[in-house]
Amino acid sequence: QVELVESGGGLVQAGGSLRLSCAASGSIFRVNAMGWYRQAPGKERELVATMTSNGRTIYADPVKGRFTISRDNDKNTVYLQMNSLKPEDTAVYYCNARIITARNKFSENTYWGQGTQVTVSS
Repeated sequence: QVELVESGGGLVQAGGSLRLSCAASGSIFRVNAMGWYRQAPGKERELVATMTSNGRTIYADPVKGRFTISRDNDKNTVYLQMNSLKPEDTAVYYCNARIITARNKFSENTYWGQGTQVTVSS
């Protein structure tokens, strides 16, 4: 079984910064892509940023230049440094990981964290 545990959300004023963390644990053989999605009230879940195991990154246009994704492969942990936060960044942020488990090394499964609230006040 695999679990993703997120931390680092909270309330911040516009222009401020937050850092999210997400650690994957359990019966893991290999962690492939890890990333972050967000869902604001009344909106669909959307990609924020993702990073492959070899460091290739993809960012959503609204966060380019403000957010930075990084990961520690030894710790199976992904981070999201969020700077210059705006009220429109307010959402629940979800960690996402594509993992091959030790139990079944022939398939990749997608896992989600429980979500962490980020609220940016104006």
